[in-house]
Order: sequence, then C-alpha cells, then structure tokens
Amino acid sequence: MTLIGRTRARGIETLTLDSPHNRNALSAALVGELASCLADCAKEDAARAIVLTHTGNTFSAGADLKDPPDPDALVGLLRQIVELGKPVVARVTGHVRAGGLGLLAACDIAAASTESTFAFTEVRIGVAPAVISLTLLPRTDPRALARHYLTGERFDAAEAARIGLVTTAGDDVDAVLEPILDGLRRAAPEALTETKRLLTAKVLETFDRDAAHLTALSARLFASPHAREGMTAFLERRDPSWVE
Repeated sequence: MTLIGRTRARGIETLTLDSPHNRNALSAALVGELASCLADCAKEDAARAIVLTHTGNTFSAGADLKDPPDPDALVGLLRQIVELGKPVVARVTGHVRAGGLGLLAACDIAAASTESTFAFTEVRIGVAPAVISLTLLPRTDPRALARHYLTGERFDAAEAARIGLVTTAGDDVDAVLEPILDGLRRAAPEALTETKRLLTAKVLETFDRDAAHLTALSARLFASPHAREGMTAFLERRDPSWVE
C-alpha cells in the first residue's frame, strides 16, 4: 500500500501524506516511504520546490502508537527535510498533533488554512516532545512554546502563525500559497539551495548538538510506566490515572 502520493506541476513536486486509516500518523512505514520520496525529489533537476500536504482532515496525528517509527528514523527524516537542497513547503488544511508538528517545523515555509488546529499532546500521554524539538526550538517563539508544550492545549492557525510555527494562514490556503510558489519558480535553483543553507545552519547545529540526547530521552520516556498508562488510556478513550 502506497502511503505517499506524488505529482508534479510547473516545477513543483507535491508529496501527499495518504494514510487515512490512522490520520496520517507517523508510522514506521510512512516515515520510511516519505524519506524515500524526498530522496527521489532531491535528484529531480526540474523540481524547484517540494510541497508537503495531506489527504483528509489531518496533516498528521503524530507518532503512530501501534507502529511507531524508530526515533533515529524520525530524526533522520526531519534532518533530511532541513538539509534537502530544495525548499520544502507545508500545505496544511487540517489538524496537526504532536510529532506532526515537528514535521511541519522542519519545512522551510508552512501555510495553513484557518480551519487547522494544533496541539502538542505528548505530555497528556506521559511523554515529551523530545525529538521534534530539534526543529521546533530553533524556529518557534520560546515563551509560547513553553505554554503549548507544558499544557497540551489546542490552538488555532492564527496562534500558529504568531509564534512562528507556520509562516502564514488564510481561509484559502492555495490562494495564500500562490505568490509563495510563484516566487520559488522565479528563483534560480542554485540560489535557492545556497539561501536555504544559510537559513538552516542554526537548525542543523541543534541536530549536531542535541540529536543523540533527545533520541535517548524519547526512547526512555516511551518505555516508562507513565507512557504505557497514557497510551493505553488514549487507545481506550479515557483519562489517564494522573488526571485530577
């Protein structure tokens, strides 16, 4: 079963997360297939940029609790997007949760519809947004991120734009993206590559410094009693034992 759709139009490669049965959760299979598609796109001289979008009403629900990716594989995917020699643009018309927000933050530009919602739900199932911090901490307002990391509250596209999680938001996401994609088409390919390298240098420094520690932290937390209780409660649609 193919989990990533792929099309090309006027120099823009579009990769579509297409795993509706689990709301495009980051399963081991989806992470692997997306990494493979990105590697193929990187080799396409005719592709000026890559749009990452989704089917259904959810961009990504976060890690697939039934088939989670290896933390090293998720780190590799996030770094691959950051290092890719072509701009990656997220197109979001639905909800984004937990690990999906790390994927969103790895993209160079992100546009969301006003119907989109966002939440860092990790603390509510007994873990922390560890690996995804590699892309989020360098790019997002720290005071706002503290609130959203610690509470798991849901917030809207206007707040996501205010804190730097997305670049821009509007009622019609394709209308919002039109001038952005036109600008990318007008840019010289080598200039785009070198400009992206300037913009991502600090993010890659975070990977070099923190990836091993955050990967180990993620593995430790997911194996903890709190995580087992939190994930069981989530799957059983009940509050975990620690809720007052």
